[in-house]
Amino acid sequence: TLEELGLKADESPLVGGPYGPYRQSDRLPLYKKYAEELVTKGKAYYCICTPERLDVMRKEQQAKKQIPKYDRLCLHNQEIIKKEIKNGAKHVVRLLMSDGEISFTDVVRGDIKVIGSNLDDQVILKSDGFPTYHLGVVVDDYLMKITHVFRGEEWLPSTPKHIVLYRAFGWELPVFGHISLLRNPDKSKLSKRKNPVWASDYIEKGIFPEALINYLALMGWSHPEGKEIFDLDEYIRVFDIKDVQTTAPVFDPVKLEWMNGMYIRKSQMSKLKSQILDFYKKQNITLNESLVEKTIPLIQERIKKLSDYLPFCQFFFEKPTQYEIDLTGKKELFTRIVKDLENVKEWTTANIGNQLVQTAKNSGLKNSEFFMLLRVAITGKKISPPLNESMEILGKEESILRLSLL
Repeated sequence: TLEELGLKADESPLVGGPYGPYRQSDRLPLYKKYAEELVTKGKAYYCICTPERLDVMRKEQQAKKQIPKYDRLCLHNQEIIKKEIKNGAKHVVRLLMSDGEISFTDVVRGDIKVIGSNLDDQVILKSDGFPTYHLGVVVDDYLMKITHVFRGEEWLPSTPKHIVLYRAFGWELPVFGHISLLRNPDKSKLSKRKNPVWASDYIEKGIFPEALINYLALMGWSHPEGKEIFDLDEYIRVFDIKDVQTTAPVFDPVKLEWMNGMYIRKSQMSKLKSQILDFYKKQNITLNESLVEKTIPLIQERIKKLSDYLPFCQFFFEKPTQYEIDLTGKKELFTRIVKDLENVKEWTTANIGNQLVQTAKNSGLKNSEFFMLLRVAITGKKISPPLNESMEILGKEESILRLSLL
């Protein structure tokens, strides 16, 4: 998905890089080494408590209205614990949290202070040899020379634990920043139960990758010149972390579609034609290239995403099988229209329009009613691309045939 959006990783499991391996499962010896280093330093300790004991402990703490956290039983019995481990006891490694104040500056949220004694002695290495997120991310970020760490605000409570880890290793802290979570238009937490949450979902609906990046860039950040439409290069050029807001941004799919419509209108017709053809080809739908090209001028100002094209233009490719209004009893009207259209010598938008205006006048119907009936007869829909232009593209024979069949 990132590559579809035009975001290419400098380093990854796919492209490699100078600080590999990049898969956690290939780095297990590293995590074990650093976890044991902390144990040796007295900054972490082994724990063999069973899930059953931990469950009883938490329930007792909750009953006493205490902060639920590990009671350090194993910390005070390390020599015994080490013997148990030698005899095959399953164990984890826990970080020994600082009891004092832990403070740091978040470049988005300002100064943060936490009392260490309120925090749990976090498991940092599990019994299967895999690190928890906390050890894994700190070791990886340090070894991969990460200088700035930006995460969602839900990870803010974990950052003091990471700072304790950095200090336990004697490593320089990176810059931390925590970004507000996206919200639905009703201000509820963004959830796939209400709207798609994967970028790929929007690409599959025909949202342009560049429009999606543009819209996401505005989530919690404002362009210094107040612009809403800009490309990735401009975003990189003008971005400053000081402009990131702490207010939870609203992800509005309607606004995203509006923005995508702006990108569609700015597209060159030849490029838009290719995008439409490619979009439907991925769905195993092959469209007539020449016909798509002819319809672009009619729909470019009207569609908001690529998936809007075929519902809007289906009638160009096949006769309608359903009609949005009842055309029963209109045969006499359509017969008259056919007769008049047969007299149109040069089948152009202007000539079609002139003839239909005269036919409407002679029909005794209001223009709005006449052209609505005709539009539905030709396209099947009450809302469609411009009628006269559509009939020119369909051709005289096809237009008359559709009316004759009703």
